[in-house]
Parts: sequence; C-alpha cells; structure tokens
Amino acid sequence: MPATPAQADPDIKDVKAKVDRLYHEAEAAQERLHDARLDLADLEQDLAGLKADQARQDERLDAVRDQVSDAVVRQLEGEGISTVGQIVVSEDPGSFLDSLSTMSSFNDLQASLLSDYDTELEALEIRREATDDRTQEIAELTEQLSTEKETVDDKLAEAKSLLADLEAEERERLLASRSGVTRMPSSVPASGRAAAAVQYAMAQVGDAYVYGAMGENAFDCSGLTMRAWAQAGVSLPHSSSAQYGSGPHIAAGDLQPGDLVFYYSPISHVGMYIGNGMIVHAANPGTGVAVSGLYSMPYVGAVRPG
Repeated sequence: MPATPAQADPDIKDVKAKVDRLYHEAEAAQERLHDARLDLADLEQDLAGLKADQARQDERLDAVRDQVSDAVVRQLEGEGISTVGQIVVSEDPGSFLDSLSTMSSFNDLQASLLSDYDTELEALEIRREATDDRTQEIAELTEQLSTEKETVDDKLAEAKSLLADLEAEERERLLASRSGVTRMPSSVPASGRAAAAVQYAMAQVGDAYVYGAMGENAFDCSGLTMRAWAQAGVSLPHSSSAQYGSGPHIAAGDLQPGDLVFYYSPISHVGMYIGNGMIVHAANPGTGVAVSGLYSMPYVGAVRPG
C-alpha cells in the first residue's frame, strides 16, 4: 500500500487546525488591541478634563490675588508701622479697628480660598498622576499586543508556507473545508432598525477579513457589526467585548435577526444572527465575511443593540 495517500488527510487536518488556531489567536489579540484603544481614548478625555479643571482653578486663584490690595499685602508682610502705632496716630481709632477687623475677615476668607485651592490642586495632581500612569500602562499594553500580533503573523506565515507545500488537490480540500461556512439564505426576515443592519451585513458577504478593518471592502468581526448597526443609527464600539455591553442580553431561544452573538471566553469574536440558526460574520482571513451556523464556534451569549 502506498504511504502517501494515508498521510495526506492527517496533514490537511493538522494544517487546518493550526491555521484556525492562529487565525483566532490573531483575532483575539486584535480585539484586545481595540479594547486598549478604547481605554486610552477614555483616559485622554479624562486627562483633558483635568487640565481644564486646572485652568479654572488657576483663574480662581488669580481672581483672589487681584482682590488683595497692596496695602493688605504690605500689612500681611509686616511692612509699615505696627498696628498699635496706627491706632495711636489714627484720628478715629475705633473706625480704624473696624477697618482692620474687616481686613482680617477678608484675609480669613482669602486664606480659606487658598486652602481650598491647595486641596483641590492636590487632588487634581493625584488624579493627573494616576491618569498618566494608566496612559503609560495602556501604551505598554498596546506595544505588547503589537508584538504579540507580530508573533502570530509569523506563525500564520509558517502555516501558510506549510499549506503551500501540500499538493494542489490537498490545498483545495483544505480551503473547501473551512469550518462552519454555509450557503447564504435567500432572504432574512428582519424588521425595524435591525433590517438595515442585517441588510448591510449580508451585502458584505464575500468581502475580505482584515485585522482592524471596518470597511468599505474589508472587515474584522467587530468592524463589520459596528458598521452594520451604524446603518440603523446605532453607535457601537469597535470591540467585541465592548459590544457585549451595548444592549440587553438575549437568551439563545429568543434570538431575532440583527442580534449580536458572541464567542469564546474571554469574548473575542462577534457575529450577527440572521435567523434559522445562522449568523453572518467576518470569520477569518481564510474565509472572509460569510454565513455560518450559530454554534459553529464556542457560543457565549447575545445582545440586542439599540
């Protein structure tokens, strides 16, 4: 018996498993990168708010300083004759003491304002330092994810090289066996705003899968669902895990066309339910945007946007 035919199937299965695993590792890294970018955007907005608070506090302090006359400043610094001496030479000591009491009250108010300012300034500084630290953490995480994705890309290249070494017939068998892809339904019974989202997603079937892409002719998983629901006027973040918190959670038995369905733990893939136990999703670089079975991947849950 020739050995080659017996060895062909294991080769195809091994390569398919490796490519699928690497595709998902790359997608998981890309989705974590999306999350990091969302966190960074929030932190940058928070930091901008802190700087605006700082500017307002500076204006308040300048206003307080402007209220203090040169005479009060000299008095606070001990310049001029002593308070007792001023009483002695004053034509109306009682009036002078009343004025001095008013000045003292004003000084107390000023001191209180300055004390409040110092307290708020210290709190702002603490927040700014915390934000700067967090921003640095996000930058480091982004760099780490970039490095991780490079590693995955290298593995993908290795797997594709292995695939290229297979005979043409074996390659065709492998490409034809992409997991869970089914024939497109003739129609999807969606209604309301979900109809616009489903119509857009279905129109992209056959488009390429590109990590980080969100159209016009290429998408990653969360990029496709984000763009699809944007057609219905619903804004979603470019992240599968963030989209999981974008609406009420729906039981699998209550799914309707347009609902978002999520996969893997932690969540790293999202598709759109289109009815009859099927989804449309940006699957992976080998498949692109396609229609698959609802349970073709490890199912986690569903959300109804809008």
